[in-house]
Amino acid sequence: MPVKLPLATPKRARGWARETWRTHRRSCVLVLVLYGLAAIAGLAGPQILGELVDSVAAGHANIELLAALFVLLLVAQAALKRTARVRSGMLGEQVLAETREGFVGQALRLPLGTVEAAGTGDLLSRATTDADRIDHAVRNAAPEILVAAVTVLLTLVAMVLTSPLLSLGLLPGLPMVVLSFRWYWRRVPSTVEPMLDAWADVQTGIHETADGARTAEALGLVETRIARGNRTVDRAVAWEFRLRTLTMRWLPCVQLAQVLPIAVILLIGAWAYPHGLVGLGTLTTMVVYMQALGGPLEEVLWWMEDVQVSGTALRRVLGVRGAPPASGSGTPRGREIVVRGVRYGYSAEREVLHGIDLRVPPGERLAIVGPSGAGKSTLGRLIAGVATPGAGSVTIGGAEVSRLAEDVLRGEVLLLTQEHHVFAGTLRANLTLPAGEWTDRELVAALQSVGLRDWFAALPDGLETRLGAGARAVPAAIAQQLALARVVLADPHTVVLDEATSLLDTSSARALERSLNGVLAGRTVIAIAHRLHTAAAADRVAVLEDGRVTELGGHEELLRRGGSYASLVAAGAAAV
Repeated sequence: MPVKLPLATPKRARGWARETWRTHRRSCVLVLVLYGLAAIAGLAGPQILGELVDSVAAGHANIELLAALFVLLLVAQAALKRTARVRSGMLGEQVLAETREGFVGQALRLPLGTVEAAGTGDLLSRATTDADRIDHAVRNAAPEILVAAVTVLLTLVAMVLTSPLLSLGLLPGLPMVVLSFRWYWRRVPSTVEPMLDAWADVQTGIHETADGARTAEALGLVETRIARGNRTVDRAVAWEFRLRTLTMRWLPCVQLAQVLPIAVILLIGAWAYPHGLVGLGTLTTMVVYMQALGGPLEEVLWWMEDVQVSGTALRRVLGVRGAPPASGSGTPRGREIVVRGVRYGYSAEREVLHGIDLRVPPGERLAIVGPSGAGKSTLGRLIAGVATPGAGSVTIGGAEVSRLAEDVLRGEVLLLTQEHHVFAGTLRANLTLPAGEWTDRELVAALQSVGLRDWFAALPDGLETRLGAGARAVPAAIAQQLALARVVLADPHTVVLDEATSLLDTSSARALERSLNGVLAGRTVIAIAHRLHTAAAADRVAVLEDGRVTELGGHEELLRRGGSYASLVAAGAAAV
């Protein structure tokens, strides 16, 4: 059944922020100092402008000097801001890299069943979009908000020192800012969380549709998938629209809070100037300060939306990093696999397996064949502990597979499907992911055992050759053989091969299987295959039809029976 990966608590998110600050304290302080100097340079401008107005009114001769100083401060402010942005960009890249590395490390430790139930789209959205939002907040939102807040505070102080009388014009805007901000801040979280979940569902749907495009086309479900994708996008857009609606309701209050004080200051100035209480330059300085105050104030308020979104994104990322690791109990007392009365359904309305009974002794090679949709891959996942049966049990050496700790389970049985991935990195890293200690000789031997001797010999840098995006391209068939090499290195006593050679042509598949015969000697091999030559070489063959084992026996025995298996062999021969 589908599950949602958890969100970290706000306390955990604050802990991450404190740890990030401690780790990058020097870089953070440097960025803040640069932004602070830029803010101070900006505050000096209105004062000089006010002096410039008074000089013009009085006919003084230092106009050129003041104008040059004003321009110099503008240039200095721009240079300081640019330097600060560069340094904050570097800091953001460091934090992004650390966040993604931690995320991937934790994701690789999640139980496979959890990953499958959550969907790859959810993990992808957290590793990409959500991580980018965190990067955006660290690089832009956090320093901009802090500097803007300091700028607002210093500007208010400067205004009070410049003219306490005219500063009274600030009072009407203060309650509007506070009250409207509180209204907005309380309502955004309940909108942002479902919005990000909805966009994760969109990414999940796109990934699943692209990955299963051929299956959807074969089953006539293309229009169904398109309609489902449209509904998912509409839901995400609806939540996005809710967030924008909140913003648009808040915006008039923000703008009015900026304009109203200027009007009040001008009214006070119109009364005070004739009475000699304020000068024309002072009035100009205060108006410019108020206009300048609107900029950072608006920056703070606008960036708050990004903070809310990135804060939720951070909780989504940390939720995976903080998800409980696979746990379990029990220790296998042997290697016999027993499937007893297993039933399983992906939903309550649709049961896929209907009471499967199967016993696989140690060292046997069992082939599972049958028509598409019969439940072969589902049975393989249950045996490998990726999924838990709805009823019945799957045991290895008397221990329930679903209750074994993840590290124990992977030492007992390993599932290899037709879905493989080449990670951006060296060949060595691809073979040893996520962690492992093997000698170069062992790594090369694993490559040779899966038929990659010639391919490896042609690599320019051997095990240090970089593969994947931006480096050496790896064909799908080679990627599949690399996955098989990982199986060899993992060294489980039971291997479930779910169409593991499907991307190879028949000749290459047979050559690879001959190479694996020596590697897998003495191990239990459960091969789920459409190519019947795999079944012919197995010790026994189980025919799965409509979620039930209808035939079980050796290749020759089943041919003599003339049942379903014989029909499959005959149909395969006719197709050739």
